[in-house]
Amino acid sequence: MNKKIPALFVSGLAALALVGCDSGGGSGNDDTAQGPNILFVIMDDVGIDQMKVFGYGGDMWPILPNINAVAHAGIRFRNTWSMPECSPGRAAMFVGRYPLRTGINQAIGPQDLATSQLSPYDITAPKLLKRAGYESALFGKFHLAGPENNEAENSTPSVLGWDYFYGWVGGLPGSIDKTVGGYDMAGTHMCGFIPGEKAGGTETGACYQANGSCTILTRTDVSQDAPGVQCVDSGGILVPNEDTCGALPSYLNFKTENAYYVSPLVINDNGQTEVVDLSDPRARGYRTTIETDAAIKWINSRPANQAWMATVSYSAAHTPWQQPPKRLVPLAPSGISPLDGLSCTADGIRGALDTRIIQDRMTEALDTEFGRLLVETGMAKYNEDGSLNYDPKATNTVIVIVGDNGSLAAAVKLPFDPSRAKGTAYQTGVWDPLIIAGPQVAEPDREVDHMVNTVDLFQFFGELAGLDAHKEVPHTIDSVGILPYLTDPGQASLRTINFTMGGLNEQANGGRNGPCVMSTACTVIPTSKSVCEDNLGVYWGAGYDDPEVIPTNPPGAGYATCADVNEARYKANPQQSALSLVPESTVAIRNELYKLVVNSSVDYDPASDSHQEVVSEELYEINQAAPMPLLDTEDRNLLPTSNAQLEAVHQDLRTKLDEMLASDPDCPGDGNIDGVVNAQDVDNWRKIAQEWGLSSVYDFLTPEYRDGITDHKDEAVIHANLNKTCERTYSIY
Repeated sequence: MNKKIPALFVSGLAALALVGCDSGGGSGNDDTAQGPNILFVIMDDVGIDQMKVFGYGGDMWPILPNINAVAHAGIRFRNTWSMPECSPGRAAMFVGRYPLRTGINQAIGPQDLATSQLSPYDITAPKLLKRAGYESALFGKFHLAGPENNEAENSTPSVLGWDYFYGWVGGLPGSIDKTVGGYDMAGTHMCGFIPGEKAGGTETGACYQANGSCTILTRTDVSQDAPGVQCVDSGGILVPNEDTCGALPSYLNFKTENAYYVSPLVINDNGQTEVVDLSDPRARGYRTTIETDAAIKWINSRPANQAWMATVSYSAAHTPWQQPPKRLVPLAPSGISPLDGLSCTADGIRGALDTRIIQDRMTEALDTEFGRLLVETGMAKYNEDGSLNYDPKATNTVIVIVGDNGSLAAAVKLPFDPSRAKGTAYQTGVWDPLIIAGPQVAEPDREVDHMVNTVDLFQFFGELAGLDAHKEVPHTIDSVGILPYLTDPGQASLRTINFTMGGLNEQANGGRNGPCVMSTACTVIPTSKSVCEDNLGVYWGAGYDDPEVIPTNPPGAGYATCADVNEARYKANPQQSALSLVPESTVAIRNELYKLVVNSSVDYDPASDSHQEVVSEELYEINQAAPMPLLDTEDRNLLPTSNAQLEAVHQDLRTKLDEMLASDPDCPGDGNIDGVVNAQDVDNWRKIAQEWGLSSVYDFLTPEYRDGITDHKDEAVIHANLNKTCERTYSIY
């Protein structure tokens, strides 16, 4: 049964969130928007190394003709940083603020508190644009707040300002259903569907839908997908080798997530929130297509005089990697799709080559659907040969395409460094493609090498609508303008530095994600056991117990941290080598030529038999040269050095980094981030404490940790700081 949340509840939360938001001024609402429409496309885990149009990439894949067409009709920003992971990267785009201000330091997981989610009191891009008369919608991956540990639950997109949302609040695709809908209870089908005969599957079968309807599928042409893929793409479950349909088999399960083919869809519309059952046809089918279809429908329904911003936040190409339908994938030059021969059963577990092929094909499927999005909304046409005919001056729409963070290690293309990829502040982890096209662009098909940060997109959206974000928002934002780069090909750099950071999110009572071992490294980035395993890792947190490797006492207790894992490995019999640690805290700052990286983690020290903080400070010379840029690889660290010039660069960057990290002083009691602790905070606390009582932005930091409860201890913090004004700080550029 579909779950609906009443409009009154959602609108009440939204009203509460907006209290005090305009205290810093603002132009107010305008019934008629003057700016252009905005199509904002976010690619997941697609770093600049994946994009040959920027001059990089170690091989010919992926093939992205539609994105390339827009890139050549606009501007390619070749020096753009985001954050090391998806949630902080996306939050930066939508509020123009670094993680040190939002509290979102890593991908939001089910245990992360509201203080590590986007605050309902923040000014998001849709809230900003609403002041200029825009309507806003978001399709696909959200992953900015909720549904866990948040009073708004699945209504967070609505509370944060989006007029319409159609997608996945938690963001990440679920794990692959190896039982293929209950047909294989042993769970041996690694692809989540029954493959073709060449890969040990079948060329025929009965495809059942949740309503009991059935279709016999038989593949007669190699250009078609195997029946198993056709069936799951249509929302069904295949019973192989059947040539007649009968009653719906009782063992088929339509209630299990299946990566990109069965997802927990949420719809926010006019204050109503609908959580769609997994058995509902709307929640079944290839996720990239669902995201695109929803965006097309909404855009085409906008009145001609209504300006809009549509964010198409694609889930691809995030893990778990699961092959898309062939209809979305350009064939290899030989005309034979490599998807047909990929292993899908447990006795043919995918190797690195298989997974890389699938990841490339998922990115290509995204490109195909992006092209269809432009054509079916009238922003482009197809030429007779199927190529995209895009004229940026033919419509009043600005197109922005960006990656949310760097590529996952297993997907990294040479010459980029897979050991310093997503999750780190090194270039491979934060250097992202940014493409902007539209009628404002002077001299299209050019490149900008100046430093840009994804926080700058927030101000850019305001610029397009005629708003100065720094004047509209009552708290610190870190954005620098982008519009001058579009209108003036000779525009000098508007930034003197760039900045990125990642770390740990807040969990109740000092908790953290469990350790995940990937090859020879240990990380706490994956938000759960299933996410660890979806990223080809071995989970060592609660529930781990492998007595043939290192047993735990009691069995299944697991390990809390990567330091615990290394301690257990050191004390094992026989002793095992220590794992390298993906930094728990990673920050970086750069000027035009040099980059400073500071990493820290807690690790086990055998000499003292204790856990110690390990901090590294590294300086690199970097550039954007194509196809072989200077990267921050381990062998190029310039520290320590006795060179006076380099030491001066080091000290200058270190000073600026310290200034940045200190630029958001604590303001205890100011839950609505309006810069003052007053009666409004008391009223907000009271409403949350009485009606919710759990994690919120009014759960203030105690000397040890947040407890995930909004109660009288938090009220005491407000009263202790009542009438305190917090000085507004300014970011450094």
